[in-house]
Amino acid sequence: MRVIGGELRSRRIKTAAGLLTRPTPDRLREALFNVLAPRIAGCTFLDAYAGSGAVGIEALSRGAAQAVFIEKSRSALRVLEENLSSLGLRSRARVICGNALNFLGRIQADIVFLDPPYDLEQEYERALRLLGATPPALVIVQHSVRLKLEERYGALQCKRRLVQGDNVLSFYEPPVAD
Repeated sequence: MRVIGGELRSRRIKTAAGLLTRPTPDRLREALFNVLAPRIAGCTFLDAYAGSGAVGIEALSRGAAQAVFIEKSRSALRVLEENLSSLGLRSRARVICGNALNFLGRIQADIVFLDPPYDLEQEYERALRLLGATPPALVIVQHSVRLKLEERYGALQCKRRLVQGDNVLSFYEPPVAD
């Protein structure tokens, strides 16, 4: 797997064989960052359920000021730490070992990317409800087309869905104040 765009374009990102993580496909990452392009520069990006960190690393490569990575798998964390070090991103990254649900809503971020394991459907609901209570500017959820998420979670409202194969990116934002 490689970084798709930005200052680190074409640099390799390691993934570990046998991990219970599902890397975000390159085409889906490219579509995601095409949508995020006007918002990414200077932002704080939260990559929850980070795995190897590909999405947060892509955000840093494209100009995010800082990325926070949350991952509970120790083997995935080792790969994530290696990726950050080999790409020279340690100074702009914060890595948290633990369950994302324990940290969501407590970390200040402009953009939150959620990608729980597809078989943990309750995790999606709980994460979105937590974020809906004190919403960041934008929450993006990667999920299976088989999982039907609500249109609204607290103050978060679904503004867009991008479908690619079995994957969906759902974009949630608080309503715009008049």
